[in-house]
Amino acid sequence: MMTKLWGIDLGGTKIEAAVLKSKDDPTPLVRKRIETEAAKGYEHVLSNIKKLIDLVAEEVGEHPSIIGIGTPGAIDPPTGLLKNSNSQAINKKPFKKDLEALLGIPTLMANDANCFALAEAKMGIVPEVDPEAQVVFGVIMGTGCGGGIVVNGKVLNGKQGIGGEWGHNFLDASGGPCYCGKTGCTETVISGTGLENYYEQLTGTRKRLKDILPAARSGEDENALKTLDRLVHFFGLGISTIINVLDPDVIVLGGGVGNVDELYTRGVEEAEKYTFNPRLETKIVRPKLGDSAGVFGAAFLCE
Repeated sequence: MMTKLWGIDLGGTKIEAAVLKSKDDPTPLVRKRIETEAAKGYEHVLSNIKKLIDLVAEEVGEHPSIIGIGTPGAIDPPTGLLKNSNSQAINKKPFKKDLEALLGIPTLMANDANCFALAEAKMGIVPEVDPEAQVVFGVIMGTGCGGGIVVNGKVLNGKQGIGGEWGHNFLDASGGPCYCGKTGCTETVISGTGLENYYEQLTGTRKRLKDILPAARSGEDENALKTLDRLVHFFGLGISTIINVLDPDVIVLGGGVGNVDELYTRGVEEAEKYTFNPRLETKIVRPKLGDSAGVFGAAFLCE
C-alpha cells in the first residue's frame, strides 16, 4: 500500500493543506486553503490548522499518521521555540510541541524556503535541468530574502535551524539597518523592499519594483536603471558566496524578485565574476511549481 504524503503550508494570511498520492507518484489528491486569522491569536492559529486537517481528512477518507509543516521562521533546536518568523502570533512559541499535542500525531517542520527548495528538487524544475543533482539551493526573493538547502533529497536544517539563511549574511553597508539587528544584510540590499528603499533614497519618491523595472529597461529613468544595476551586481556577489561554500548543482530563484529576467543573464555573469572557478557550472533557473511549492515541499518532509 502506498503511503500518502500530507503537508501544511502556514502563511501569514492563509493555511494550505495538500495530500500527495505517494513519494513515487506525487499526484495531488486534495488541496485546500483557509484563512490563517493570525490576529485572533496563537491558539486560534493552532485550531485552524487542526480544522483544515479535519476537512481534508474528510475528503481523503483518512487522517494522517504524520504530517509535514512549512512554517515562516524555524524551530530553535535548543529551546523548541519558533524563531525568526514574521508572523508574531507564533513567534517565540513551542509551536511544534503544542501542535503535536493538539493533533495527536508527530509533525516534521521546516521553514518555507526549505520547503520550496525540497519541492523544486523532488517534483519541480530540478529533475528537468539536472536529474543527477545532489545539492540544490532554493532562493525566495520577495519582500524579504530567504533560502533553503536540499542535499540528496533531504532538507539541511543545520545545528541552529538556520541552514540556507543567506538573507542575513552581510552584503553591503549601504543596505542600512535590518530588522534582525545587523546592518547591510543581503535582504536589505536585494529584496524587493530593499530595492524600493534604495530608489526612494535616490529620488525621494516611493515606487513599486514592478514600476521601477520597466522605467529602467526603457532608459527613461536613470535612477531606475541604477536600482536594476544594483540588483544585478549584488545578486551576483551575494549568490557567489553560496556557490563558493555549497557548490550547488542547481539554484532555483523563487519569489517576486526571482521573476526579474536580468538575473538569469547579467546576474549569472556577475555571479561568475566572483565564483572561485574559471567558469560557472551551477545552473541558476526559474521555479516550476509557483505557489504550490511550499505545501508540496512540506508533504515531502514525510517521505
